[in-house]
Amino acid sequence: MAEIEFELFNNQLIQQLVGPQDSNLKIIEQALNVEISTFGNQIHITGNEDAVNQAKNTLDALYLKVSRGITIGEQEVLAAVRLNATDEKIKNKVNIDDIVLKTKKRHIYPRSATQAEYIMEMMNNELVFGLGPAGTGKTYLAVALAVTMMLEGAIDKIILSRPAVEAGENLGFLPGDLKDKVDPYLRPLYDALYEMLPSEQVDKKLAIGEIEIAPLAFMRGRTLSNAFVILDEAQNTTPMQMKMFLTRLGENSRMVVNGDLSQIDLPRGTISGLQDALNTLEGIKGISSVTFTANDVVRHGLVAKIVRAYEQKKSHHESSKHDNKA
Repeated sequence: MAEIEFELFNNQLIQQLVGPQDSNLKIIEQALNVEISTFGNQIHITGNEDAVNQAKNTLDALYLKVSRGITIGEQEVLAAVRLNATDEKIKNKVNIDDIVLKTKKRHIYPRSATQAEYIMEMMNNELVFGLGPAGTGKTYLAVALAVTMMLEGAIDKIILSRPAVEAGENLGFLPGDLKDKVDPYLRPLYDALYEMLPSEQVDKKLAIGEIEIAPLAFMRGRTLSNAFVILDEAQNTTPMQMKMFLTRLGENSRMVVNGDLSQIDLPRGTISGLQDALNTLEGIKGISSVTFTANDVVRHGLVAKIVRAYEQKKSHHESSKHDNKA
């Protein structure tokens, strides 16, 4: 057992740090299996040595946030725990505390070291592949950076796309006009926009074409200049579709291609355009890829456990197949 005791001096910030009825401290206690007690300005932590140090680093990071006027709640506390569990080599690649995406409705901070790395790669490269399970913030952060760059005047247009219905985009059988047919598949992109911009601004930009949300097939034959272009659910493209999309890149534009290679819905025997692109484009300067894992899931804590369970099942299945072949 180890223990650390330290003192903080701003009573108002301490109240924000510990949360109502010490709710923030309880989250850290549960996550790290430590005990945290407070007496006035004194904070006392006991538990396993590594966990105690991690809890202290987590509290320091959260105290810095509240001192900067950032409101913290459960998600921010869990993010701080997650960040301070990250290998130092990964954390040293980016200065996480300095990364913020400023949109009209909120300031968005990375909630894992991989998210921070992903934001930096999108800032520094013209084409970035975001790989990994749902709930890791791939699409949300890409939209946030696109909105930030538009507000700063760095780009003129945001284009959001995804395969509408698997790879074939077979919309004809669905009821309604084209917008009615496509919108259900693009809803996550709309949701992200409305979280970052006032609804009237989103509607206006959609109406005048500054923001465009369209199925992948609509990209054919176009050159996309002065734009931030995001392709979501890219694992469900064919190699031909992916090549078509990537070759739309125009001057002063950047592309982000997101997908989860464990969730391919293509017909059996069809190669994923995302996997094909990763194999084909490896090593080209200006192209980067970032891989998320279950540790980066920022939705409900149970989602991360579900993702890990499926990953373990897949790993066990592949190991069994290998043993049977042997």
